[in-house]
Amino acid sequence: MKKIIVTIDGWSSCGKSTLAKQLAKKLGYVYIDSGAMYRAITLYFLRNHIDWSNENDVLNALNCIRLHFEYNPETQLAEIFLNNENVEYVIRDMVVAEKVSEVAAIPAVRTFAVQQQKYMGEKKGIVMDGRDIGTTVFPNAELKIFMTADMLIRVERRFLEMQIKNPNVTFKEVQSNLQMRDQTDSTREVSPLKMAEDAILLDNSKLTMEQQLDFALQLIQEKL
Repeated sequence: MKKIIVTIDGWSSCGKSTLAKQLAKKLGYVYIDSGAMYRAITLYFLRNHIDWSNENDVLNALNCIRLHFEYNPETQLAEIFLNNENVEYVIRDMVVAEKVSEVAAIPAVRTFAVQQQKYMGEKKGIVMDGRDIGTTVFPNAELKIFMTADMLIRVERRFLEMQIKNPNVTFKEVQSNLQMRDQTDSTREVSPLKMAEDAILLDNSKLTMEQQLDFALQLIQEKL
């Protein structure tokens, strides 16, 4: 059967990765979490005290970073490895979340990540979510979805998710973090977050996970 590339872009905490994972599992496609790649790079920078305002320091650090995904049969997900260390759960920490948009806005970092993402998609049959997948990474993708949701709904979703890992996190902290990330992602100089002209808008403010999955599967069926 013909295989396509499905891109899912959108604002933070809209459920992009949840939908992408569901689609990949349903279709038998490979799921690539581009956000995890930027988080892993941010984690490396933080651990190694990299001054990311210094271009040479950034380039030298990127030369030391090796990223790959491995399928975990227990979670049935592709988990990210940083220099052969599984960092799938470490990268979800608030400390990384507060810096990832800043690091992801660096041109050299984006070039590094996009090159790897393009290579991963050469054989098609992938679902990738992020901020610039449909506009920069795969501008010729057969199906592009752009996700959005009401800000307070996004904050609530993220807050409940963060509470499991950090019971001390506050609603206000999460809201400030999302607002900061929205601002950084949409105004950065290189590959800013924006909806591709041929993308289909999916506002899931009032949709269940099952409803948004059905919506996306219908779009894919039309493409196939």
